[in-house]
Amino acid sequence: MIRKNVFVCLLLCLSYATIAQQTASFAQYMFNPLAINPAFAGANNLLSASVISRFQNVGLEGAPNTQTLSIHSPLWEKNLAGGALIIRDKIGIINNTGFHAAGAYRIFFDNHGEHSFSFGMQYGLINYNANYTSLQSRNPDDPYFNSDINQTRMNIGAGTFYINKLFFLGLSMPHLMNNIFDGKQDSTTVFQSVPMLIHGGYVHVVNPYLRIKPNFLVKVTDGRISDLDLNCNVQLEELLWVGLSYRFPGINFLTEIKLSDQLLLGYAYGIGNGGLRGVGLSTHELLLNFRFKFTKYKLISPRFF
Repeated sequence: MIRKNVFVCLLLCLSYATIAQQTASFAQYMFNPLAINPAFAGANNLLSASVISRFQNVGLEGAPNTQTLSIHSPLWEKNLAGGALIIRDKIGIINNTGFHAAGAYRIFFDNHGEHSFSFGMQYGLINYNANYTSLQSRNPDDPYFNSDINQTRMNIGAGTFYINKLFFLGLSMPHLMNNIFDGKQDSTTVFQSVPMLIHGGYVHVVNPYLRIKPNFLVKVTDGRISDLDLNCNVQLEELLWVGLSYRFPGINFLTEIKLSDQLLLGYAYGIGNGGLRGVGLSTHELLLNFRFKFTKYKLISPRFF
């Protein structure tokens, strides 16, 4: 009960200060880049569908949990690609849900679909729901607990993405709209930030059976670096990935298994995520990716995504 009350107080302080539907955080973002960059649509040169479910600080009531469902594919015109993305992000009494459609235009530098540069846009809606009336207050007349927020706002995002056989680099702003979700009290009014994301990676081929892939994700908010994710995966015979990532103040252990040519299963175990030092809570994240090949272009090697 003590931990629950502390968490609720912390949650309220954070919600008073800002924060609505920031870019959701995933340890396995490199296996589902559409969640952070609309320009990635179609980059696999096939129909790809991914589901990620993340449970942070397991054992703490009201702790963050996030789910995402994405699907994307090249379209009838080789330079065009499209996709859709649903993200649900919940922490305590606050529930954010985003629905987006994405489109990308790709410029190819070869005849195999392995070397390209793309521009992408996404358009959708974000719903912000803060259920303040579900909280129990010693003062029943406290205005902070007498009304909820349940509002929907439009959102637009944009990005660019470059890829070749051994290198990729992306730049995106998934939330270009500086939305405001109004509470009846000024202290419950929530402002949506406009972060910029930079992500990239490189593949070092040790031999035909072993590859090393370092990659990174940088989030810039209000002109400063607000998040930095450093990651390194080792790939064995294009069947198994094992890796380690660091994002202050937590560490994630990653593993992905290629169950078939169409199916990839991933799991991430994190410690220290969320900044609750000394509590000893863990984070678990599951990934399922399914792929259908139906285009003439070569499948981008799973060494990347």
